[in-house]
Amino acid sequence: MRWHRFRQVVNIVNLSTPVGLLIALIGGATPRKGEHGLILAHGYRIPFPVAGAFTVGNVVLTKNRDGYLVGELLAHESRHATQYVLCVGLPMLPLYVIAAAVSLVVCGDPASCNVFERLAGLEDGGYARRHPWWRRPAR
Repeated sequence: MRWHRFRQVVNIVNLSTPVGLLIALIGGATPRKGEHGLILAHGYRIPFPVAGAFTVGNVVLTKNRDGYLVGELLAHESRHATQYVLCVGLPMLPLYVIAAAVSLVVCGDPASCNVFERLAGLEDGGYARRHPWWRRPAR
């Protein structure tokens, strides 16, 4: 419980949560208080990024209805909120984009070899685990 409160405060101070709330507002999402000190924003209408959910600071955004962000998926997104603390806030965004690009080149998708997704739990986020292209069996 203390960690969640600490994460909340740090992500407000590092401006990642305020930016997440601004993105929710621009995207037409309806935010509400969630578990683990998170703010859950359902009904996000902008078609980017292409994901079931994404996190900015302590704000978890999804195009899906209330009730979608539960269980393993919510735990996955909660780990992303912690990553914002470790990346000192908004630098997480370009670092994530770079990690996704590297993963796309190495594994053929933006998640499998993305260090942020792996540390958040690939399977919990609904991602398949793919090996780098040089470790795949020849066809």
